[in-house]
Amino acid sequence: MITRLLVANRGEIARRVFRTCRDLGIETVAVHSDADAHMPFVAEADVAVRLPGSTPAQTYLRGELVIEAARRTGADAIHPGYGFGSENADFARAVLAAGLVWVGPAPESIERMGSKIEAKKLMDAAGVPVLGNADADTATEADLPLLVKASAGGGGRGMRIVRSLDRLAAEVAAAGAEAASAFGDGTVFVEPYVEDGRHIEVQVLGTAEGTVVLGERDCSVQRRHQKVIEEAPAPGLPAATRTALHAAAKAAAEAIDYRGAGTVEFLYDPARDRFYFLEMNTRLQVEHPVTEAVHGVDLVALQVAVAEGRTPDLADVVAAGPRGHAIEVRLYAEDPAAGYQPQSGVITAFDIPGVSAEFAGPQGFGVRLDSGVGAGDEIGTFYDAMIAKVIVHAPTREQALRQLAGTLRRARLHGLRTNRDLLVELLGHPRVVEGTMSTTFLDTAELAALEPGVPGTVVQQASALFAATVAWVEHLAARRPVQRRMPRGWRNVHADVRRTTFEVAGTEVEVGWVTEAGRYRLVDGYGEVDGVTAAAVTRTAAGWRVVVERDGLTTPYDVAIAGERLDVDGAGIHLALRKVPRFVDPATQVAAGSLLAPMPGSVVVVHTEVGDVVAEGQPLLVMEAMKMQHTVAAPCAGTVVALPASAGQQVEAGTVLAVVEAEGAPSDATEQGETA
Repeated sequence: MITRLLVANRGEIARRVFRTCRDLGIETVAVHSDADAHMPFVAEADVAVRLPGSTPAQTYLRGELVIEAARRTGADAIHPGYGFGSENADFARAVLAAGLVWVGPAPESIERMGSKIEAKKLMDAAGVPVLGNADADTATEADLPLLVKASAGGGGRGMRIVRSLDRLAAEVAAAGAEAASAFGDGTVFVEPYVEDGRHIEVQVLGTAEGTVVLGERDCSVQRRHQKVIEEAPAPGLPAATRTALHAAAKAAAEAIDYRGAGTVEFLYDPARDRFYFLEMNTRLQVEHPVTEAVHGVDLVALQVAVAEGRTPDLADVVAAGPRGHAIEVRLYAEDPAAGYQPQSGVITAFDIPGVSAEFAGPQGFGVRLDSGVGAGDEIGTFYDAMIAKVIVHAPTREQALRQLAGTLRRARLHGLRTNRDLLVELLGHPRVVEGTMSTTFLDTAELAALEPGVPGTVVQQASALFAATVAWVEHLAARRPVQRRMPRGWRNVHADVRRTTFEVAGTEVEVGWVTEAGRYRLVDGYGEVDGVTAAAVTRTAAGWRVVVERDGLTTPYDVAIAGERLDVDGAGIHLALRKVPRFVDPATQVAAGSLLAPMPGSVVVVHTEVGDVVAEGQPLLVMEAMKMQHTVAAPCAGTVVALPASAGQQVEAGTVLAVVEAEGAPSDATEQGETA
C-alpha cells in the first residue's frame, strides 16, 4: 500500500493528484522550481522539495533530482502527472530501480508507444488501422497536404501542416528543433494529412485481468494542434463505429500488455466513416475530467489501485455506460488581438461562478474547476499558459454547452488577456452545436466572425466603455491630494466635451463625456449610441460599480482598476482596457521597422546579421516561450540595420529584437540633408 506519494509535476495536475491522495489517506510530496515556489500546489502538499532553477530542463525533467527528493522525504511512490517525465521510459525505470512504486505503465509499454513511428508499425501488426508514412525526400504535389509530427512528442509541439513542397524542408527542420526543445528528441516523421478529420480518443485502464474501456472523448476543436474543447461521449458517432473504436483501443492496449490509465487516440474521417490510429498516450490525459464525470470514476484513484497491484471492479460502470454529457474547455492566458500569443503576468481576479467541485466530479450534475492558479498568482514564461479547465456535466449535450457558455460569460478574469470570449463563441457556434467540428475547424474561413475584436453589442460596448470612463474619473478624483470635494468634471468656465482614451483589443477608442448637475453623460454617440448616463457610482472592495442607464433600463458594471489597466464586467460582457496616457513619453518610442518581442521569452536562434538584405516574411530569429517556438519574420523587404537580440538572451515583451529598414525608405542622413 502506498503511504506517501510524490508528484513529479506542477500546477493543476499536481493539485488534482493531491486531491485524490487526501481522499485515500495518502500523504503527499511536491517538488517545485524556483519560479513555482509560491504556487498553490506547493502549499497544499504535506512536504515540498525545492528543485533549484526555473526551466523544465533544470528542474522537473531532472529525474535524478526528483528521485532524490522522494528518498529524502520518505515517499514510497511517484506519480508523473502528464507532460515532463510522464512518458519517459528511462525515468520510470529509474523510479523502479530506486525501490519506489511507479504510478503508471511499465517502462516497456511506454517505450513501445513512445516512438510514434514504431508504434504505428506495432499497431498495424495488431490489426489496428493506421495511416501510412510519407517520405519527405521524395514527396510530390500529389502527396499534399502533409503533416510533420514529432515522434516523441504531443500537445501539438513539433507538429506542422505543409501545403507546398517548397516549405517542406523548412517545416521539418522547425518541427525537429521544437521537438528537441520540448522532449529532448528531435526525431520527426511525415504522414498524409486528413482534411476535416475528427480527433477521437478512447480511455482505457489496463489491469492484471485485462483491459477495461471507459468510453471515448471528442477533442476535435483545436488551435495550433492543441485541444481547446473536449467532451464525452463523442457526439454523432454511428453505434458500429463507436464499438469498433473501443475494440481497436482494447487491442492496442493489450498488444503491449498495458497496465494503468492510458488513452488511445484516433483520427476519424466522417466522410468515409473510417478511423486511423494516431498514438497512445501512456499516461493520464489533460481532458480526463470529462470521462470521470460521465462514468462516475476517479481515474487517479484507479491508477493508484493498479499500481498497488489491485484490479478495480468496473463491471457495473462499463455496463451502465455514460451518464449525461460532459464538456471541458481549456482557459488560456492568450492575447486574441496578437494572434492568441501566450501571455504572462499576474492574475488579479479569478472567479468562476457556480463551481460545485474542484478536482473532483460534482455530486450529480454541475460545474467542476481544475486550476493550478488563483487570484494573485503569476502565469510565468517557463511553462504553458493554461489558467484552468472548466468542466460542466449536464443531462444533455445541449444543456452542457449552454451552461458552460453562461458560466464563462459570468466569470471574472482580470490581469491577463484570455481566450474566454473565443470559448464562449465556440460553445454556441453552429458546427459545435451540431457536432460537426473537425481538427481544422479553427483554421477555416467561416470563423471570421470569431476573429478578435471588442466583444458584445454596440450598446454593450458603449455602456461598458462609459462605465470604465466614469470609474477612471472617480478613481483619479479619489486619489487627488487636494479639492476632493470638488464635483467631478466641474469647470468654472464653459468647457468642451472631455475625452478619455482606452486601448481595447489592440485598438484605441475615445469616449466623450460631460457632467450635468453632478451626473455623467456619454456624448459624441459612440457607435451612434446616445442617451447613456450614469445613474449611480459607488466604491466597492474590488473597485467601482457604475450603474448605467439608457432608455429607462439600468445595467450595473463592475470596474476593477490596477495601474492603467481596467477590467469591466457586466451584462454578459467583459472588457480588458488600458488607459492611454494623454501625453506620450518619448523614451517609450521605437524606431520605424522595429520588430518587438511579442511576449517574454528567450531568443533561441538568430538567422541574420546587420547589413543583410531580407525579403518580406523571411525568418529573422526564433523565440521560445511557454514551451512553444515562435518565428519572428521581416515585415517587409529591406535591410537589417540593427540587431540587438542574440541567441540565449532572455527578453521581456516589447523588447526590440531587430530593425528592418524598408526598401526605398530614406536614411537618416538623407532626411537630415533634405531638411537642411
